This record gives sequence, C-alpha cells and structure tokens, in this order.
Amino acid sequence: MSEQDLKLQFETMEAPDFKEFAKAMTDYIAEYLENIRDRQVVPSVKPGYLRPLVPEQAPQQPEPWTAVMADIERVVMSGVTHWHSPRFHAYFPTANSYPAIVADMLSGAIACIGFTWIASPACTELEVVMLDWLGQMLGLPEEFLARSGGEAGGVIQGTASEATLVALLGAKSRMMQRVKEQHPEWSDTDILSKLVGYCNKQAHSSVERAGLLGGVRLKSLQPDGQRRLRGDTLRDAIDEDIRNGLIPFYVVATLGTTSSCTFDALDEIGDVCLSHGIWLHVDAAYAGSAFICPEYRYLMKGVEKADSFNFNPHKWMLVNFDCSAMWLKQPRWIVDAFNVDPLYLKHDQQGSAPDYRHWQIPLGRRFRALKLWFVLRLYGVENLQKHIRKQIALAHLFEKLCTSDDRFELFEEVTMGLVCFKLKGSNEINEELLRRINGRGKIHLVPSKIDDVYFLRLAICSRFSEESDIHISWEEIKSSADEVLKSQKK
Repeated sequence: MSEQDLKLQFETMEAPDFKEFAKAMTDYIAEYLENIRDRQVVPSVKPGYLRPLVPEQAPQQPEPWTAVMADIERVVMSGVTHWHSPRFHAYFPTANSYPAIVADMLSGAIACIGFTWIASPACTELEVVMLDWLGQMLGLPEEFLARSGGEAGGVIQGTASEATLVALLGAKSRMMQRVKEQHPEWSDTDILSKLVGYCNKQAHSSVERAGLLGGVRLKSLQPDGQRRLRGDTLRDAIDEDIRNGLIPFYVVATLGTTSSCTFDALDEIGDVCLSHGIWLHVDAAYAGSAFICPEYRYLMKGVEKADSFNFNPHKWMLVNFDCSAMWLKQPRWIVDAFNVDPLYLKHDQQGSAPDYRHWQIPLGRRFRALKLWFVLRLYGVENLQKHIRKQIALAHLFEKLCTSDDRFELFEEVTMGLVCFKLKGSNEINEELLRRINGRGKIHLVPSKIDDVYFLRLAICSRFSEESDIHISWEEIKSSADEVLKSQKK
C-alpha cells in the first residue's frame, strides 16, 4: 500500500462528522438526566437480553454515528438501572453532576496516564492541591495534608475497597519492619503467620477481602447494642491475641456502615491503637461527605489518632465515579511496599513530587483531580453543604412518614441520608414486602439483615430528589404493605 493510499485510509477513519456525534451525545445526556423521572427505575429484562439485539460480529465497515445513536435506547437503555432516578433508593448514592461529567470529558480528551510526575505534571500537582482543599473542607487535621510541609498528603484511589487494601499493605510493611528489628532471626513467613487485624462485624465486606488479598487474618469483632465497635472490645481482642503469640497490626474503624450507617467509637479505638502502635485506617466511604458540614464532624471525633482516612466524593459529593479520596500521615510505608522502579519509569524530578504509582495498586491512573477541581469551583463549599443537608432532611422526612404509620418501625436511628425500617412482624413479612415493592417497578430498595433481623434500607440517592419524590416513594411502600398485610389475613 502506497503512502498516499495509507493517508487516504486514515483520513476516511477520522470522519469529520464525529464532532456532530459528540454534540448529539451531549444533547442526549442532558435530555436523559433532565427527564430521568419518566423512566422505569429497574429494567424488565432477563440475563442474556442483549445478545439478540446486536450482530454476532463487529462490522467490517464503519457505520454512521446516527445508527449508533438510534441503538442507544434499544440496546443500552432497555437494560439500564437508573441510579440517578429520584425513585432509586438502593445501596448508597453514586454522585453525578454536569461539572463532573464535563471534567471527565476533558480527562478523556487529554488522555494522559499519570503514573509519574513527568507523565503529566498537572495530573499529579492538581491532585495534591485538590486533596488539600478537600481535607480542609472536612476539617481533617493538618498532619494529613501535603500543605503541612511534612511527608503527608492525599491521593485519589478508585474505590474505598482499594484504599482499605492499600492501608493494610502499608500497615503490614510497617509492622514487618518493626518485628524484624526485634527478631532478625524470624523469616517473613514466620511474621506473616502471626499478623492479625480487626474490624467491626458490620464493616464492609471489602475489609475481609483486603485481608484475603493481603495474606493476613482479619477478625470481625462484635459491636455494642448500637452496632458500634467500642474501644474495650478491641482492647480485649488485642490482649488475648498477644497472649496467644499473635501480632496485631491493623484496625479499620467504619464511620457509616453499609448495612445501617452506624459509626464506630473512633476516639476510643484510636486510643487503643496508639497504645499498641497499631495502624488505624478510617473508612468513611459514604458518610465522609457529610463532614464538610461542621455539625456532623462530631461523628469523626478522634480522627487525629488515625494513620489513614478515606471517603468517596463519588458517593455523595456530586463527583462522578471513580474518585475515592485517601489521606496518609506516613505514605512512605505505602511507597516502600509498592516500590518497583524500572528505568523506563524514572525521571529527573523523582523525590520532588509524588509519583502516585507508588501510592496505589494499579500503575495507570486517569486525570481524576479535574472532577474535584470543576465541582469544588462551580458549586462552591456552601452549595455542596446545602446538597448534603437537603438529602439528610429528605431522609428525616421519610423517617417522619414511616413513624406516623403504626404498622412500621425504624431499625436504626437516622443520622445521614439512609433510613432503615421494617413492618412490625416477622422477617418473612418484610421479605414479601420488598418483593412487592420491587416487583411493582416504581421504586427500588434493597434489604439488609443484622442479628437475624431483616429490614429494608431506603437511601436518598439522586441529586434530583425532592419532597414530592419522597411522598411518592412512601405511597408505593404503603400500597405494597397494604397488599402484604391483606394477603396475610387470608
């Protein structure tokens, strides 16, 4: 093939109307979000629905972009669960906003892979500054921030699960070095077999998974009657394990558990960890966003005693997935644990700025700090606070509606944007209630179970949610309860 033929082929590939495709997609996204209330929350499809809707093989010749646009509704949207519908109340929210969407577009256009400073200096340096901005918004102690002048700082991980694993590996590295100094005759295998970490029994499953991936044992401890892990419980477990020859090295304190959004006694746990030289990681994946509001910071009392802290702006702070903010007082333990330094990744400025590939599991990373920068600037702290407060107020509205009906009861005190509730009666009645609610297709909830009590979770998820949406959701729940209780009487 001649050079001229090759040039013509590639000119044909870069069709000029791709710009029109981009404009059309932008309009489609805006229409989708503005009219999301009109869509059924959960699709009525079965596994395997999509394969018959598309050809068996990729096309040999390019198709017009209009054909792709025409197929979005038929192929994709027919199988989408609409997480940003005001009637979606499952799990916890996943954040969304136009500033974050636009930032993702710019990130995709720049398309750098910011594993080192030199790979794209702005990608690293904006992240350093944005994590300082965000840390100040939360009221984190200065010793977590890069601006403090020490080694500390923040990093954007993909998820809270990654942050938990990264912290565990740093804690393991630190403890192994300490033990080797005291027992140089011990092998790595000897030490690893003795390491033990701890968390609340109600901690997220990713904590247990971090232990599996890290090759160490983690113990789930029984919380108190309010589902909080207390300092005395942790101390007793540590003392027993030390007597049995084990080496406690890591504790995860959860602020806002997944099942019912309860808060471990961080201040007490912190004292125990300090007294034993144990790494304390704070997982505030969902609830951490609320700490931008000063009135909720009492829930993180004792955070200054932690070694690492993590929360997800991509859950509740209008920053699109993925953006999980993590701060480390001593990132050198992470850097040492992850440091593989081939020649092709070295550069002249090493040591003068973070090389974030040493702070995370994957090598590659997107320009995620753009999302924080756009959102923080275009909303401002005050409007982000209003968003959090509004969603918590909507949760309290649902709480009020629920407690006004004597057939229902709350399972947990409402502190954030989650309401845990149930019909008075057996687990079976509540299982049937959830089947009816989700079967009707108007709203979507998920359950949980603690101490053999089955209950329903209603989370305020969408930034579009208004009081009218909460009333509509409540009417759906009431109608479903009417059906369940009527069928019980037959």
